[in-house]
Amino acid sequence: MTSPDLPDYAPIPRSALGPALNDQGYYVGRVERNLYWVTDGVYQSAFLTTGDGVVLFDAPPTIGGNLRRAVDEIAAANGVTNRVTHLVYSHHHSDHAGAASLFDRDVVRVGHEETRRLLLRDNDPARPVPEITFQDRHTLEVGGERVELAWHGPNHSPDNIYIHFPDHDTLMFIDVVNAGWVPIYNVNLSEDVPGYMAAPATALAYPWTHFICGHLGRLATRDDVAVHQQYIADIQASAKEALASVDPVPFYVAAGENFWAGVKAHLDTVTERAAAPIIAKYTGVLAAADIEVFTYTTTFQIMQSLRLDSGPSGPVHP
Repeated sequence: MTSPDLPDYAPIPRSALGPALNDQGYYVGRVERNLYWVTDGVYQSAFLTTGDGVVLFDAPPTIGGNLRRAVDEIAAANGVTNRVTHLVYSHHHSDHAGAASLFDRDVVRVGHEETRRLLLRDNDPARPVPEITFQDRHTLEVGGERVELAWHGPNHSPDNIYIHFPDHDTLMFIDVVNAGWVPIYNVNLSEDVPGYMAAPATALAYPWTHFICGHLGRLATRDDVAVHQQYIADIQASAKEALASVDPVPFYVAAGENFWAGVKAHLDTVTERAAAPIIAKYTGVLAAADIEVFTYTTTFQIMQSLRLDSGPSGPVHP
């Protein structure tokens, strides 16, 4: 197979990269005490070893069977059981839960009530529905360890939850902040833009030092969350300025009867004007900032949210 030719992108900041993977394609490391994280360099999972069994948090299919290997490795090294007794879903998306069926049927699965509803809808045998569900908050206690699960409203998805390990100084919150990297297309493929934009402040309101963000090769820090917040705030401010400064009338006049051509020309111009200074500012700061389609599509989504969610979408005809 011939490798595709790629553009000459900016170098990835060394700070965006994580530890090297082993020969089997994964890295497992201690977060704090008996809490561990696993990555394949693109996706992340976590697990907690206890006297009564292992609690697994998410099961990305790209890590797949390496989750079992990581648990076995740590259990053997520490002389504890490798039996997975619980699996917690951060949310219903298959890219974070698609290996859930690799674990025994007697594993207790835990998730938000909306996760259960969505998994019943999707009817995917790779993602068995959770037996234990909650609406706003749930305390999971296993083997003398405590994990606080909370839903603070929709963000990346309708069911995406905050997973707090108060005794391990850690928060796990998936698919909003990418440690050291920009969000990919359309605010990380998120369904609720205002919720996505507000979520980092909620995350920062928790006490934690370590942040498991679900993607890429390293754990995040509070500084990572703050840089992400600033990136999004800069996009929001730039989009507001572009919406106010770009006159839509000439585009619709030029398009004549082809109204959608006028819409495209107008909104593309607003998006390009808003995104350009963001790309320039964050190239070399956040990895992949120079892959323009990521910031363009995120800018477009935020700009549309300003029009449609925040309002007004435009002047009212007299």
